[in-house]
Amino acid sequence: MRLIVTSTIASSLLAGFALAQTPRYTVTDLGALGPLGQPYFITNNGLISGTAAVSGGAEQSALWYAGLKGNIGTPGLGGPNSIAFGANERGQAVGLAQTTTSDPNGEDFCGLKALGLPSAGTTCLPSLWEYGVMVPLPTLGGANGEANQVNRRGEIAGFAENTTLDPSCTAPQKFQFEPALWQHGEIQQLPTIGGDPDGVAMAINDNGQVAGASGTCAPFNQNTLLNIQPNHALLWETGTVTDLGNLGGTAKGFGNLAFNINNQGQVIGVSGVRGDANFHGFLWTKATGMQDIGTLQGDANSTAIGINDSGDVVGTSLDANFNPRAYLRQNGIMTDLNTLVPANSSLSLLVGCSINSGGQIVGVAVTSAGVAHGYLATPIDSGSASNNGTNAVVAPLSLTTSQTSVVLDASASTSASGNLRYIFEVVPGGKLPALLQSPSDPKATVDFVSGAGLYLVQLTVTDVSGATSKSPVIMLNYQPK
Repeated sequence: MRLIVTSTIASSLLAGFALAQTPRYTVTDLGALGPLGQPYFITNNGLISGTAAVSGGAEQSALWYAGLKGNIGTPGLGGPNSIAFGANERGQAVGLAQTTTSDPNGEDFCGLKALGLPSAGTTCLPSLWEYGVMVPLPTLGGANGEANQVNRRGEIAGFAENTTLDPSCTAPQKFQFEPALWQHGEIQQLPTIGGDPDGVAMAINDNGQVAGASGTCAPFNQNTLLNIQPNHALLWETGTVTDLGNLGGTAKGFGNLAFNINNQGQVIGVSGVRGDANFHGFLWTKATGMQDIGTLQGDANSTAIGINDSGDVVGTSLDANFNPRAYLRQNGIMTDLNTLVPANSSLSLLVGCSINSGGQIVGVAVTSAGVAHGYLATPIDSGSASNNGTNAVVAPLSLTTSQTSVVLDASASTSASGNLRYIFEVVPGGKLPALLQSPSDPKATVDFVSGAGLYLVQLTVTDVSGATSKSPVIMLNYQPK
């Protein structure tokens, strides 16, 4: 689900840019991320969740759509830092957010101090963002928690602290944290296995199956952003927990961790291999159990991070010096993603974080100057449907304003017939309700009646033959003075 690679970016730009085959993907640069930011997840309708740097050095939750970025971390839960680890097609985004409440036990649960971010020393809570507002989710009685993924039904997987002191922890962490499922705002603890005191739920599919791990408390890991030494990769379903096994390792080093699960119940993650010197990505199914997916040629380690319903897997493959390359695994074949993009790409792709049903991939890349950027790789044939003669054009597509309303202009939209009908609609996930004046005209006014926040709107145009076209989602960030 996530892998921070900024520690390796500074030391390596790989061995130059890969020689490309016939390009299969276009690459969209999502912009500079800051030292710790990245896109984490892409939904099947193209909404991307993640985090990016803001002025002052903090990292805040962000959403991208059609190449545009919107900050959803202000005001957040009051603190300066937040991360949106997951999102769904309804526009709900989940993650963690720093509060203004000092941690009563002096913990650094979400690793702010370890990561060098400002204003460490306060609690971090699991968060849900919807309709332009971020709200906290309940914990298991402790002061901290984290939400990782949300499915179409609004069910959320993550983990939260309880009030039991954990002797396996080292300072500053003190208390146990357990895998958790949130439904309708209420939290349910999921079981661990093998006597493990701690656990994390990393992903949930639309059927309610949850993937993650249990283990023992460990120092904060800057690569996984977790406090756990994962002993057992786990699958929770219908009230039961299943140990997915391992690739021969003893859980030392990187351990055994399930990162993601698709709607077919296929689970991917990472496991130590025999001898514990290395770790490889795995693919688990009920029919075959855990399978080693290997590495790119010449590499020593790999992780599997994202999977779609077709079973396509993305992640990163690392050489003996931990220099990363993003990969795509299809039909059992792992390919360096850099060989599938145009040879003149300005980005070298380091990590594949997520892949959706349309084959779109998001992840972390690096420029030739060593600056970390997010990227969106889109299959070249994914937009090859025949042009029906209509084109929805609207301005502005992205705007931050202190004005109480803004006019959207769609008069540049075109059609083969020359006659168009217009409809502007508020998109679920944006601040509701936004008041739309004249939504069926080429120009519509959006009144920000719900106060500060991110308002999402979309235009649909239809010609006399019935041919339609939708604009990208319009992001309007209202921040009154």
